[in-house]
Amino acid sequence: MTVPSPRAALPLGDARALLFDLDGVLTPTAEVHMRAWSRLFTAVLADHPAAAPYTDEDYFLHVDGKPRYNGVRDLLASRGLTLPEGEPSDPATVDTVCGLGNRKNEAFNAELAERGVEAYPGSVAFLERARAAGLPVAVVSSSRNAVPVLEAAGLRDRFPVIVDGLVAAERGIPGKPAPDTFLDAAAQLGVAPEHAVVLEDAHSGVRAGRDGGFGLVIGVDRGADADALAAAGADVVVTDLDWLLDELPASAPEDRA
Repeated sequence: MTVPSPRAALPLGDARALLFDLDGVLTPTAEVHMRAWSRLFTAVLADHPAAAPYTDEDYFLHVDGKPRYNGVRDLLASRGLTLPEGEPSDPATVDTVCGLGNRKNEAFNAELAERGVEAYPGSVAFLERARAAGLPVAVVSSSRNAVPVLEAAGLRDRFPVIVDGLVAAERGIPGKPAPDTFLDAAAQLGVAPEHAVVLEDAHSGVRAGRDGGFGLVIGVDRGADADALAAAGADVVVTDLDWLLDELPASAPEDRA
């Protein structure tokens, strides 16, 4: 475990709510997303011989944790490329930002159907310990596939509040690295940000937690690099949430007021 931040972070035992990112924190769907992005941009960049080929590092640098169309836009910008914005209704065959984003979603759904998904055992243990302690929990994800992924992993019934890419688009909430989706989830749970914990594996999500004034930001290093997560604002970086089991409260929040 790394404690990289000098700020006076909220002790996990004093948390009043936990806000979980999905991909890479609860489920290894980050791997599914990585394969889908690679499938998309390996082909797209092959049509631009002067552009550097797509690599796994591009996923962490340019698309991880962001709303899908933002990821497309930022990855293209990293190669000095631009495309028309298009509309969310664009078919996946159209070479617009939205069209490529929709093509990536088709690739993601294909990867998910082919391989399925199982939650990280350590994350499930952490989640169940938190729920047993009476801590309110929410999922805050940039993905528009959060509900199907949670259902596939058998976790949908654990989360009364889900703020995902679909909810954000419908309600006009800015996505990560803006803190607004986390702030919305905390408000739905009735908990002030300074009493809530953000759990994230992406640089953009960690920055959102830091900029939202959350009491504790936990980085989960699934390949994004612990030092980079710390630099983005994580107070603690772990490789698995089961490292933190013993730090969870043993009683419900009302018993600790």
